[in-house]
Amino acid sequence: MVQPVLTIGAILAAILIALSFVLIKATSKKSYVAYFPGFVVATAGIVFLVLATMAGKVDIMGAGFGGWGIASLFAAAIGLIITALTDSFANAKA
Repeated sequence: MVQPVLTIGAILAAILIALSFVLIKATSKKSYVAYFPGFVVATAGIVFLVLATMAGKVDIMGAGFGGWGIASLFAAAIGLIITALTDSFANAKA
């Protein structure tokens, strides 16, 4: 059960990081649009964790709702940290 959660979290984190790089380059320096995908994934993680407490045992690709919630929160945390670092370095060059 641990391996699917780590795999799902790593894939979601990679997608978030790639999306944030694109949004940082595509938007102005005063825009916070690059952070929105991380907030959406974090919200989805909280929803998955709440669903895990209300629903019975549900298995999606080897992980239940709780595993998906943990993976989503992990990916959002890593994605938002890397987004913040990248955004701060991109704005420091100006």
